[in-house]
Amino acid sequence: MNLGRGLELPQVLQGIVEAAVTLTDAEYGALGVVGDGQRLSQFLPVGMADDLVARIGQSPCGHGILGELIRNPEPLRLTDLTRHPSSYGFPEHHPPMRTFLGVPVRVRDEVFGNLYLTEKRGGGGFDADDEKVLTTLSIAAGVAIDNARMYHESRRRERWLEALGEITRSLLAGTEVGRALQLIARRAMEVADADLAAVLLPAGAGDRLVMEVAHGRDATRFQGLSAPVHESLAGRAARTREPVVTADIGKEPRAYPLDGEEVYGPTVAVPLPLDTVACGALRLSRRAGRPTFDDTEVTLISGFADQAAIALELGRRRAESEELAVLHDRDRIARDLHDLAIQRLFATGMTLQSATRLIDRPDAVDRVSRAVDDLDSTIKIIRSTIFELRSAGDHRGGTGLRRRMAETARLAAQSLGFTPSLRIEGPVDSSVPDELAAHVLAVTAEALSNTARHASARRADVVLVAADTGEGLALTVTDDGVGIGAAEHTGGLANMRSRAEQHGGTLTVESAPEGGGTRILWRAPLPAD
Repeated sequence: MNLGRGLELPQVLQGIVEAAVTLTDAEYGALGVVGDGQRLSQFLPVGMADDLVARIGQSPCGHGILGELIRNPEPLRLTDLTRHPSSYGFPEHHPPMRTFLGVPVRVRDEVFGNLYLTEKRGGGGFDADDEKVLTTLSIAAGVAIDNARMYHESRRRERWLEALGEITRSLLAGTEVGRALQLIARRAMEVADADLAAVLLPAGAGDRLVMEVAHGRDATRFQGLSAPVHESLAGRAARTREPVVTADIGKEPRAYPLDGEEVYGPTVAVPLPLDTVACGALRLSRRAGRPTFDDTEVTLISGFADQAAIALELGRRRAESEELAVLHDRDRIARDLHDLAIQRLFATGMTLQSATRLIDRPDAVDRVSRAVDDLDSTIKIIRSTIFELRSAGDHRGGTGLRRRMAETARLAAQSLGFTPSLRIEGPVDSSVPDELAAHVLAVTAEALSNTARHASARRADVVLVAADTGEGLALTVTDDGVGIGAAEHTGGLANMRSRAEQHGGTLTVESAPEGGGTRILWRAPLPAD
């Protein structure tokens, strides 16, 4: 009756052994919990001092007489256990034992474990009455264990629901992905009673998993470490998309324990699907010597992995939504510039151009013509800006050519002593292949470098045009320096010509059309759509 009052399983198990020793007047008693593989997963001794248990060392696994009850779960009473055929002997420092009584403890139709009693006090052996008393106690113990397990399970599910509710609220509130994953790892560790939790995500070519988030004791040591997909417990879960459990990470073949994990034993990894192809893992570990993760715990942990996958998906969708909003805003600005600013500037230019016929003074006509030319240049600059706005999201995984050209011009300013002007026309980000873009950047850098070293120029203009009329790509670099003269085209100029010829293009080097300085014209055809 006292056993039925307990609700915490460890206290219930300890009370069962103490009651068995008291009722049968035994000197030593123990309860062995049967785990996977017909071995003892727990062993709770009574009657031995703690220091003696420590000197004996590792707990029994279920060999010898103890294993006899596992293989044949029926009451077993012996007057001298050392003479039984299954006797396995005792380890060093173990006290001598002779008389023995053991009965199985059943929880419903499952053998939960076995009660073992040795050394009947007074020198006699265990009798039939002791066996009946212990058998009756084992029935009561089964009921008490079942109640404690159901209570423990209900509490665990309650904590699980609370944790999932907290995570769901966090995700709906728009919590940043990294913080959401930290919350998931922490709550999974708490609910599963683990000592270390980690979220591992694919990296590189997908052949490794990186520990993006780690929570637990000394977690900072593990964050950022990686494990091979084909040689790790987490990798196996990601590959098979099935949970993987081990009783000892250090002894598991191909488990790939990380540095510093020597103190951990039981480990579970569950898949964390990112999409139909990529998959990460949620991995939890307990300290060595602690119980292995059971099926219920694995199911609960899988639920946390699902929450982690939702967090990553929400984060990805949120980032895409924000990027889409920016692109929509860019497109609106580009449309307004095209429909309003350019049209008005063009109309103003046409008005000024028509007004020149009504002006008698030549100097006034010249001024108006220059103003029209300035308006034309402004329209070209605005059109270049429109192309940049509309192609900002089309960088094919990297920075667009427009931005890299601007960066090249800024870097050249350090050696030139001034910033060269840059004008870009046409859809260079979307129409120029990556390989050709690399050559354009190299030619631009080389041309500006030559200007800095040899031209003594005070101005340099760079114009890149991607024509959509079949004229291809044209890069023009003009300076107001001393000019090219009759120097032989070697070194940098030869490299520019070679780059053009690789793409079926040409290089032209000539004096600037307005006198003084040099103009370099580099052309290459663009691939057809």
